[in-house]
Amino acid sequence: MSDTSAVHGLPYIQAAQAQKHVTHNEALRVLDVLVQLSVEAQGTIPPGTPETGARYIVGTGGSGAWAGQDGAVALWEGTSWAFFTPQQGWLAWRRDTSVLTVFDGSVWVPYGTGMASSLPQFGINATPDAVNRFSVASDATLLSNAGAGHQVKINKADSDDTASLLFQTGFSGRAEMGTAGSDDFAIKVSMDGSTWSTALSIAADSGVPDLVAGATIDGQLAYARGNLLGTVSATGGQPTGAVIERGSNANGEYVRFADGTQICTSSLTTSGSGGVRWNYPLTFAASPHVTGSMSVTAAHFITTSGSGSGTSVTVNGWAHNGGRVASQTRLTAIGRWF
Repeated sequence: MSDTSAVHGLPYIQAAQAQKHVTHNEALRVLDVLVQLSVEAQGTIPPGTPETGARYIVGTGGSGAWAGQDGAVALWEGTSWAFFTPQQGWLAWRRDTSVLTVFDGSVWVPYGTGMASSLPQFGINATPDAVNRFSVASDATLLSNAGAGHQVKINKADSDDTASLLFQTGFSGRAEMGTAGSDDFAIKVSMDGSTWSTALSIAADSGVPDLVAGATIDGQLAYARGNLLGTVSATGGQPTGAVIERGSNANGEYVRFADGTQICTSSLTTSGSGGVRWNYPLTFAASPHVTGSMSVTAAHFITTSGSGSGTSVTVNGWAHNGGRVASQTRLTAIGRWF
């Protein structure tokens, strides 16, 4: 068995040893120096009048009584200096600077630099793991400025990697914003953490934003070039489709607007013996207002009689003498489709 301890070299009391108190007191002396280590300062020149029990860290290039003791912890015992060789990882509190310092195996450095600045994992009121190497459990986290401003930086290695902020409920993703899978910035949401819907994306090469189809502004459907023209629809009197719808069929042409206005047009030939029926290309909610013009050169006029259903109208062409006239007639019906 060794006469001293493996780490700090504390002397052991041997079997049948005389004056055991000498060995015991020497071990206490070493412990008194090293336990809860706090030094007055770090330097290369011994102070002129140190107090008994004062401890110092000998800096690089120690001189005088400290010559050759670089890095050692120096203890003033009242009449002479005692030196203790530090081991890698020793911590000491410097009273002169109020800074915790660590021995990195070669020199003493402020804690948080060199070897001490890199930790494989770190948790604050939480347990880190191999993926979440830095973990914090707190009511809030404050990142404040040390100068004029402050930046939070999230870096990724390649364009097709992910750099984002993920918002979770019960540790399951519900919203994410950042550059995921490309350099385009996107905001997406999820109800279950597995199926995601992109609400907004901004192209990295142009800065042009792209909103999801069906986007609303203040609860109202947002219109753009893509949905300005199309199928017009409504629910409960509120538009749910495009703004303008235009088309034609065998009964004529039509334009339908999102506010409910509908305009139908057609060209028909009136009969000299009776009226001609015009079936509207689209149905009106009620009988529309119908107007028309005739192509004959003499002064003539037309009359109409609706069905009351908004589906058709009977058109007659008349001469001033009261007789019916056969003529090409251009008709327009204006009303509402809801």
